[in-house]
Amino acid sequence: MTTRTAPPDRLLREEWHERATAHAERADVLTAAHRQRAARAERHPVEDFLFTYYSYKPALLRRWHPGAGVVLDGAVERVSWRWYTAVSNDAARVDDAAFRDERGSLYRGVTGLLRATRDRGAAFGCFGLHEWAMVYRTREVRHAVPLRLGRAGTDAVVEAHDLRCTHFDAFRFFTPEAVPRNREALDREGASAREQPGCLHAGMDIYKWIMKLGPLVPGHLLLDAFELARDIRELDMRASPYDLSDWGYSPVPIETPEGKAEYVREQRGFSARGQRLRTAVLEAVATH
Repeated sequence: MTTRTAPPDRLLREEWHERATAHAERADVLTAAHRQRAARAERHPVEDFLFTYYSYKPALLRRWHPGAGVVLDGAVERVSWRWYTAVSNDAARVDDAAFRDERGSLYRGVTGLLRATRDRGAAFGCFGLHEWAMVYRTREVRHAVPLRLGRAGTDAVVEAHDLRCTHFDAFRFFTPEAVPRNREALDREGASAREQPGCLHAGMDIYKWIMKLGPLVPGHLLLDAFELARDIRELDMRASPYDLSDWGYSPVPIETPEGKAEYVREQRGFSARGQRLRTAVLEAVATH
């Protein structure tokens, strides 16, 4: 991650052009494999998830913003961009006040959720069983990949564990038979009261929340969040019931003590990265 603090209040044209170019190049590297597969009409069960589930095009990742409170000299062209405003004849900045006025409900909802998640204690006892619960006692699967333990073995793992999912957007895909096995029924209205920083999906969603906050968030935080979501997605699928060996992924067998320990170790690392990002985003979008 490249999280930084204390951005400058003003950037010369050469400075912000250099940052924008470096940002686009970094984004291109991050999306290159996906774009190449898309050109061949191919799908990857792990890596393409961020582009299908969140539905943000690679081009959006290339667009650099300085974040709120930074004046860009020589940026006449940005005055016509949405959520930008002129500062002088040749300078522009993000119009964060206008964004909050027009999208106040979204702004308060996203920042409130990020703050509530950041300030809540992390839980590390779910072991990624949400993916298992999504195929429990059903012949349907969410990915065109075989089950590592077969159907009976997959069901047995679910039945041997306590489901502790706290993330509604994972819970809503549980099979009907798996829903009552979760410690509590989840709904979207209660997300802010349940989201916790140990949840892999809550960490992945930081990318989505930054996208929704648009130009208020500095570009490097957007790409940091994308990288975090990408890394989390890999663990999410390695710990899933799917056999991804043909795709080059070794399993994290959460049905074993060793697999559980590996999962939690990586989960803690992702949680720490997510917490740093949440704090950085909240600081970046605070009123200037």
